[in-house]
Formats: sequence, structure tokens, C-alpha cells
Amino acid sequence: MVPCSKENRPMTKASQKSTEKTTPRPDTVRLQRISKAFWESAAFMSAIELGTFTAISNGADSIESAARAMEIETVNAERLLMVLTAMELIERSGDTFSNAPDVERFLVRGKPGYAGPWMLFAKPDWRKWGKLTEHLKAGQEEQRRLGMYDETFTIERARKYHEATYSIGMGAARRFHKQVDLSGRRKLIDLGGGSGCYCIVAAKTYPELTAEVLDLAPVVAVTREYLEENGVADRVTATPCDFTSDALPKDADVAIMASNLPQYGREIIADVVARVHDALVPGGEFHLIGEISDSDGRGPLAPALWGLAEALAHSTGLAHTVSDCVGYFESAGFESISVHEFIPNTLTRVTGIKP
Repeated sequence: MVPCSKENRPMTKASQKSTEKTTPRPDTVRLQRISKAFWESAAFMSAIELGTFTAISNGADSIESAARAMEIETVNAERLLMVLTAMELIERSGDTFSNAPDVERFLVRGKPGYAGPWMLFAKPDWRKWGKLTEHLKAGQEEQRRLGMYDETFTIERARKYHEATYSIGMGAARRFHKQVDLSGRRKLIDLGGGSGCYCIVAAKTYPELTAEVLDLAPVVAVTREYLEENGVADRVTATPCDFTSDALPKDADVAIMASNLPQYGREIIADVVARVHDALVPGGEFHLIGEISDSDGRGPLAPALWGLAEALAHSTGLAHTVSDCVGYFESAGFESISVHEFIPNTLTRVTGIKP
């Protein structure tokens, strides 16, 4: 008989129990939390609509005073504040409440960085998300090249859309211009630039720079309002353009495409990147900023969800990966291609130079 070594010795009942203790038995807690995640979203959005965070910031920091400020019953204020505390959106000390730092900065009405409209941006899509299974079963014949930007996309829809996205867009534009030095550049084009945030900040940062926002006609009508409001309409223009198919200006040395990447499929983006390369002057740079997944396709979650959302719009869009985007740049002929974290776990910037 060959004696058993420690490696192949049979596991005793005692050692088996010890292993079971160190390996937690799966339960449904995480799964239940995911299934009810929309409860948290509902509480969060109601707090914004009711002005809860604004009320607390202005001194209505008890259940009773917050109830009066929100014009709801005291018991409902208690219910809501308890959830917001558990979500760590507000902090509680005895019977007094205060906003968490990020809430105080971005969700108090009247403050410069107020982002309430952006946080409510997805609320109109609740019913669609409830029918996600039906949308996922839709056939390819129902796909639309431009997704939500079909013939029903009006000036009023564009205005409402950009009222929600403008504040967050300005924040992203300021971040970009802190990361990227455009000194010496002469003209910037922004593909699908919407309210014109990247061009507005560029014009205010670089007096010698001109810029052009390229977007669909209903959007451009709204873009011009933001350009006038920011006092840059003399140096920033807005031109009706479907950048996925129309000719691009040939005199720019900087191009940006930001936060609209998941709306389009791989074939469309590869073609756009190639046409940007051809349109830029030699030495020009292109910055593709978007909700980009890691090359291994394991995350982050935010880009994956933005890609999934395109099923609701029946577009060709999806979550592109870093390797996808680098491949588009390489195939187009860009050099000095680099990848940069833009907003952690949400946005990535891919940059290339035209030789």
C-alpha cells in the first residue's frame, strides 16, 4: 500500500466542514438588490423633483421642516429621508440631516454646477426599459441608422435634450481642455457637438481658435442659442451635418467626437474615423471621447449599459471596446495613438495624429 501524501490525502469530515465555513454559501441578496435597483432610482429622482436636497441645503434639515419645504406629508418625508440616508445621499446626525458633498455641489438648485436635469434625463425611458425584452427581440429590419435621431427628432426635442445635458457637457468640456493643450491650433470641429460645449470652452480658452459644431439641423438651431448665450457666436459656427455620411470640413487641425459613440455600430464608427483622418490637415489631431469598454469586454458597467440602451432606440449602436477604437484609428492611418482615462469607469479618450 502506498502511503497518502498531504497533497492526495482524502479530505476528512472535519476539514470539509472547515472549507465550507471559509467559502460563503451563495444567497439571493445581491440578486434581489439588482432586481429592485429601480426603487433606488425612483427615490433619487423624486428627491430631485421635490427639491429635497435644495431644501436641506437651505436649512430645512429636519423631517418636519423638509416635509413643509417639499409640500408632502410628514410620514412621506420620513420615508424618503430614511432611504436617502441609507443610499448615503444625505447624512444624519440625530434628528438633523445634511447633504453628502457631491449632492451639495451638484443637486442644489441655483448653484452653478446644478445637474438635476441630467439626473432626470433617463426618466422618460422608464417604460421602454420595462419592455427591454421586447426591444431585444426586435429584428434587424427594425434598426435605424441614426437611432433616436430619426425624422421625428424636432427642434423642441433637441432643446429638451440639451437642457438636460448642457451642464454635464460643460463640465466634460472643461475637463478636456485641462487635459489637452490646443495652443497653436487654428480650427476645431466637433462631430455631433450638440449644445457646443467643447467649442464654447475652446473659444473662451484660446482666443486665436475658431470652431465649428457639426450636427443635425434640429440640433444646430438649438446650438446657435447656446453660442449666443455664451458670447462666442462670432468665432464658433454651427453647421447642419450628418457626420456619419456628409462631407466634413477640410480646414480643421483638431476634431472631437464626444459622448455619442455608443449610438453607432462598428462599421459606421470605422468609416467616421477614416473620414475624419482624410479631412484633417496634416499634423491634425482627433479625440474620440466615449463610453468605451475595456478590451477584454468585462466592463466597466456604465459603457455596457449605454450600449444596451441603444436596443431601445433600435440603432446599430453598442459598447465599443478600447481595442475596437484603437483599431479604427490604426486602419484610418492615424499615428501616435494613445488611450487616456477621461472620467473613471465611464468615459475614455482615444487620440491620434494625422501624419
